[in-house]
Amino acid sequence: MDELLRIDPEFESKIPPLTEEEYQLLEENILQDGVVLNPLIVWNGCIVDGHNRFRIIQAHPEIKYTVFEKEFPDRYAAIAWICCNQLGRRNLTPQQKKYLIGQRYEAEKLANCFRGNQYALVGKSASGQNDPKQKSERTSECIAREINTSESYVRRAERYAKGVDAAEEIEPGIKQELLSGSIKPTDTAVAAIAKANPDDRPALVEQLRQSKLMSDKAPVSVEQQASTEIEPSSIIDDEAQPEPEESELPARPMTEIQKILAISSGMETAEELADESTMFYELEDAVSTMIRRCLRCFESYPGLLNKKSYRRKVLKIFKEAIQFIQKIEQEEST
Repeated sequence: MDELLRIDPEFESKIPPLTEEEYQLLEENILQDGVVLNPLIVWNGCIVDGHNRFRIIQAHPEIKYTVFEKEFPDRYAAIAWICCNQLGRRNLTPQQKKYLIGQRYEAEKLANCFRGNQYALVGKSASGQNDPKQKSERTSECIAREINTSESYVRRAERYAKGVDAAEEIEPGIKQELLSGSIKPTDTAVAAIAKANPDDRPALVEQLRQSKLMSDKAPVSVEQQASTEIEPSSIIDDEAQPEPEESELPARPMTEIQKILAISSGMETAEELADESTMFYELEDAVSTMIRRCLRCFESYPGLLNKKSYRRKVLKIFKEAIQFIQKIEQEEST
């Protein structure tokens, strides 16, 4: 076995682990074949794909294997590639997908900053050529376009991933519980851990487990299940298509703060689960979601703006938002 190959802990931490049964099955298949069919992919001697295969090779040195050396400009680019490569797996949980998207976004931002550019490193369209169109796009826009989701979702995924890592630092092992779906707190509750003061983080991590206790006590309705996770459908936004023939607006989904209140009912107060600083995320996402959904309506149903009667009704709806903003501005000036 090549003694120069090694496992980088940071690289390996980005990869969703196999279950004990999955690892055992992989080992049995390799031993039966007598060879590792897929090559270990490495960069500067560090494995970027094939960590489980490498451990099996270490336990069975007689197994034959091959190595493919991949080039990256820096370790951030390598991390971004690892996350992108893992997103191609079919057996990922929604939480694992979200975590990988967030980790990829963070890595690409660091790599772009390090090299002084603002375009994506990896993806289906990557060809090694400098694409002027990509240079004009932000990293989050490139990733969102590639995986067919919203830019705000990519940013939320980064905050979620940072929260998961912060929770893992406080309580090793909780990362696997979060990403496997064993415990399912809200995205806001997870992201709040990374934003909190270090002294406050242990209590917030403990509160993450309360979501599991509450879910074990009471069944969750289909409607609540649909609104709990904000996840791309492999990976697509979850907003429903508009129904213009209906005179009434569709029912609003639960917001993050409503989810926090639902979870905390009978336990902690809402103030214990969130504070004003975490609500900036909620407000930012609310505005971004509103704009995106409006644009989707206009693109799918251009008559909403082209027909005078519909356009007047659209403006009437928007006036409510304008009046709301004006009210806040008036309160600030008093």
